[in-house]
Amino acid sequence: MYETPYHTEDISQYSFLVTGGAGFIGSNIVEYLLKYGAGKVRVLDSFATGSHANIDEFKSNPAFELIEGDIRDLETCRKALEGIDYVSHQAALGSVPRSINDPLTSNDVNVSGFLNMLVAARDAGVKRMVYAASSSTYGDHPGLPKVEDKIGKPLSPYAITKYVNELYGDVFSKTYDFHTIGLRYFNVFGPKQNPKGPYAAVIPLFIESALKGEAPFINGDGETSRDFTFVENAVQANVKAMLLAANITQHEVVNIAFGERTTLNQLWNRINEIAGTGIMAQYREERKGDVKHSLADVNKAFLLIKYEPLFSVQEGLKYAFSWYKNDVRAIPKK
Repeated sequence: MYETPYHTEDISQYSFLVTGGAGFIGSNIVEYLLKYGAGKVRVLDSFATGSHANIDEFKSNPAFELIEGDIRDLETCRKALEGIDYVSHQAALGSVPRSINDPLTSNDVNVSGFLNMLVAARDAGVKRMVYAASSSTYGDHPGLPKVEDKIGKPLSPYAITKYVNELYGDVFSKTYDFHTIGLRYFNVFGPKQNPKGPYAAVIPLFIESALKGEAPFINGDGETSRDFTFVENAVQANVKAMLLAANITQHEVVNIAFGERTTLNQLWNRINEIAGTGIMAQYREERKGDVKHSLADVNKAFLLIKYEPLFSVQEGLKYAFSWYKNDVRAIPKK
């Protein structure tokens, strides 16, 4: 992965902070930055959902630094931002079901923690802060493809928290002249995404089922569709948003996706093909708070940060399947 650089300037002169850098997307961003010689890559992570295994390979790199701490503590955020040029803020509690089961903690981390990072980054005078927004912000708006300025009502506490992030980003831009960029991720998947726990995402769960030779569960009739996005596309977006958007004059939000809709039934069929299996799925009730269909328009991301997703769902699934199959800590094999 990351065979092609997504930046043009020498990044050895810059220091980066990746919050949630021991998590799925965050650790992939760290991998890219270290591969291309960043001067410093500092990770801030509480390890509530992140894993030391995701960053163990980086700990011997002299450019890597780890701060174990929580974004809910403002002083920890200030410490993490000392001497930092660019921030990729990935720390959050994801998952719609998690937020339904525990809205207080989701709000505390995703809203209060985000506000702490905004305040600390503003005060530290960083060159750019990019943050993980979410396609859940589109809520019940029926239009497809999703366009940034047309949203509906949120359908879950998680969606509310991510929308509040955008509102704060806009207010900080207008009030303090501190301009951030929110990346509305659409169902990112790939290596280092955890298949374990009650809130695991669908692709690692499906791949786990294929590797174990077991039938996966599909919520609803399987015709729910998503714009699944391989993680390297998301990494590209973070790098370009940090380094190529120097002249923005307001808060911006852009869709980060591939621009293709895949149903859960199609997804399972593709994984069956890659795995060489022919397992039939089991169906159960739809989840509360889920959007039925999702598809992104990525034109704004191209215009603003030159985002061009290079990896299709099929290509990404092959990468992901190979990683889960060969990584001994990913999925126990029978």
